[in-house]
Amino acid sequence: MKGLASFVKEKRKLAGLTQEEFAERAGVALTVIRKIEQGKETLNLSSVNQVLLMFGSILAPVSTREIETEAS
Repeated sequence: MKGLASFVKEKRKLAGLTQEEFAERAGVALTVIRKIEQGKETLNLSSVNQVLLMFGSILAPVSTREIETEAS
């Protein structure tokens, strides 16, 4: 499974946007984009979801039971 940092960076580059341009379009601070792409662990979920909405995606809690069921 691709990590969040790789996903956002790849999608941003495919869109032909710099980090600054992407942050402006997503409506978040440049530091949010940098933290996501650097794989920082202390991120605000609402900011991350604001970024992911640019790609039609969101992050949501999933129980380990759901993961185990899908893996079976």
